[in-house]
Formats: sequence, C-alpha cells, structure tokens
Amino acid sequence: MKCVAVAVALLAGFICSDAVKLRASVRQEPDTACGKGFDNLVKGSQDYYRTAAVELFTHPSHTMDNATFEAEFECWFASMCTTKCGGLASQADGRKAKLTEMCQSVEADWLKIWKLFSPDEVKWFKNNYPSDEVE
Repeated sequence: MKCVAVAVALLAGFICSDAVKLRASVRQEPDTACGKGFDNLVKGSQDYYRTAAVELFTHPSHTMDNATFEAEFECWFASMCTTKCGGLASQADGRKAKLTEMCQSVEADWLKIWKLFSPDEVKWFKNNYPSDEVE
C-alpha cells in the first residue's frame, strides 16, 4: 500500500512539474488596449481625467455613467494619452469652450458633438476605439 501511495505522489509531482514548465514556456503578449494603463499615467493626467469625468456627466439621465463605465473610460483615456491620439494636433484652443458647453448641455446630442471632430480625428477614432464589429 505504501508503494502505491509513493507511486501516486511521484506521478502527481511529475504531472505538476510538467504543467509548471508548460506555463513558464508559454508567453502571452501584454494587453495594450489601455496603453500603459490608467494607474501608470502621471498624477496630473489622472487628476485631469477625474475632474473631467465629474464635470462632463451632468445630464440628468447620465449622472452615474462615469461611475458605471469607469474602468472602460479610464482605459480609453489611458490609451489616448499613451498613443498621443496618433500624433494628431490638439484642438483644445479652438474648441474646448464650445465642446465643454455642448457636453454639459441637455440640448446637444452626440451627433452635434461628433460633427466637431475633424476628418483626421474621425479616421483615428474609427481605427483605434476598442470595439468589435457586429455581424
């Protein structure tokens, strides 16, 4: 009986060691969907995002969307910061005030805001926003 117990223990040890070797030899590419990750952004960028997330979600029907989709929004923000939006030039000076007003308005819908995107921004967004095509 002792021999059977020892044999089972040895067999289990061999199986486990093979599993460890297999796991060690299989390397998975890191997930870069979130760029370097929100937690790896500089504090100033994180603070900017947190302020914007509170200030922009003021529509009565969407006040909790920033909390509901927090992980997704942080991921997308980190991706944009990491990739620097594909090298697109900042449009902040030319449209920040208007965009802020529209985003906080209950009158403006998403299409009015979408029309503020330049053709290059639309192209970059469509190529980079994390989504799966629906068939």
